[in-house]
Amino acid sequence: MKRLYLLMAALSVAASAAATDLDVKIAYYSKVVTAEGVTREARYEERMLRRAGHVWNARVLPAHAENDHKAGPHKHFNHVVLPRHVMLENGKPRVEFFDAHAKEVVSVPPAEYDNISFDGSWDHAYYLLDSKRLKAMPLSARASSVPGARWREREEKGLFERVLWDDQRQIPLVIESGDKAATFFNRMELSVQPGLTRELPWQQLKGYAHKEYSDFLD
Repeated sequence: MKRLYLLMAALSVAASAAATDLDVKIAYYSKVVTAEGVTREARYEERMLRRAGHVWNARVLPAHAENDHKAGPHKHFNHVVLPRHVMLENGKPRVEFFDAHAKEVVSVPPAEYDNISFDGSWDHAYYLLDSKRLKAMPLSARASSVPGARWREREEKGLFERVLWDDQRQIPLVIESGDKAATFFNRMELSVQPGLTRELPWQQLKGYAHKEYSDFLD
C-alpha cells in the first residue's frame, strides 16, 4: 500500500510539473480617457511559450507589417516586434531577442532592462504577475465559469485589480485593472492552446549570429 501511495504521489508531482508547460495566446486591451475628453484605446496580441526555465513571447504582427529594425545601413533594435526569450539561470533571469530575418540572437544585459520594458522579474515573466501579491489578494465572490479557476480582487483608494487565477495550470486567465472613475482600464486575457509546440524556437539556432545590445546603440 505504501509503495502504491508513493507511486501515486510521484505521478501527481509529474502531472503537476507537466501542467506548467503551456502554449498561450494573450490578448491585451487598454483604454484611457484624457482630461480633454479624448478616449484612446489599444489592442494587440502575443503568443507565449512557457517551459521549465524558459518563457518565449512574440507579438502577433499583421501580414503587411514591415519591421523598421530592418531598414537602413544601421539597424534599429526594436524590442517590440522581436520575439523575447527569458531564461532562468542560477536563480536570475537572462534576456535575449531573436531576429529571424537577420538570423541574430541579441543578448541584453540587466543594466538595459528598462530600455526593453522588462522589470527583471522572473515571476512576472513566468506567471505574468507577482505571485506573492496574488496570494495576498482576497478571494472574490465573483463566479468563475472555468473549473479550477477562482477570482481574486483588490480595491484601494479608487483603484481596483482583478485576477482570474487557474490553480492547476498556475497561470492567470484574466487580469483587469483600472480606477472607479473610469479614466483608465487594462485587461489581459489568456487562451491556453491545445497541445504543446515541439520545435521550440530557442532550440532552432543553427546559423544564427550572437550580438550584444550595445552593438545597436548609436
